[in-house]
Amino acid sequence: MKADKAAVSRLLKTARGQIEGILKMVEEDRYCMDISNQLMATEKILHKANKEVLRAHMEGCVKDAFQSGNEKEKIAEIVELIDKLAK
Repeated sequence: MKADKAAVSRLLKTARGQIEGILKMVEEDRYCMDISNQLMATEKILHKANKEVLRAHMEGCVKDAFQSGNEKEKIAEIVELIDKLAK
């Protein structure tokens, strides 16, 4: 992985901590809207981590594939990812 491992790890650890907190909120039967807000905050952190991973993939793996003439496979990967996002 060519992404900033420290940044991605930090974001994922933060998300893990938030998920643990959300689980505790559920167990304590906390207010639904508070739980939902924490879930959305966690999704935002995971989105940010994914964005960093994808940025590094584009700047590294995809760039290398285009330079070596193997771009078709990488384009197919990106199209597949876009399809997943659209669902």
